[in-house]
Amino acid sequence: MSKTALIILIVISVILIAGIVILYFLGKKAQKRQAEQEEQMAAHKQTVSMLIIDKKRMKIKESGLPQAIIEQTPKLMRGTKLPVVKAKVGPQIMTLVCDEKIFDKVPVKKEVKAVVSGIYIMDVKGFRGSNTPVETKKKGFFKRAIEAAQEKAGAKPVK
Repeated sequence: MSKTALIILIVISVILIAGIVILYFLGKKAQKRQAEQEEQMAAHKQTVSMLIIDKKRMKIKESGLPQAIIEQTPKLMRGTKLPVVKAKVGPQIMTLVCDEKIFDKVPVKKEVKAVVSGIYIMDVKGFRGSNTPVETKKKGFFKRAIEAAQEKAGAKPVK
């Protein structure tokens, strides 16, 4: 190996190590910030009875959230899709943002008791009517294609 190739490899490795160190510290800082936000949300949470009208994943600009909230979000986040729930809380209809973890569990057109912090639904506790919501998950293109091929071949579909 020539001297210049060795120097280039050393420079690239130093840059990569510096990048990893920077990402490590930025990750630690983001974890602390997220823990603080979760503490604040837990301090302001309350249980509310609501009738879920509709739920969708939509861009924050199209969601119908208040303009102040849209302006507070970072510009990069405005294009991403959020889990949005339209619910009747008491006499008024509100647009709320749902936690991604529980979005599939939220039943549509049912009354639930939800843990809410501001406009953020953190958890869904009680269901009126059936105790378990119907979870329908869309199958991907490849899963549907494999199932169709197996059905044509006469094999049992793998689940």
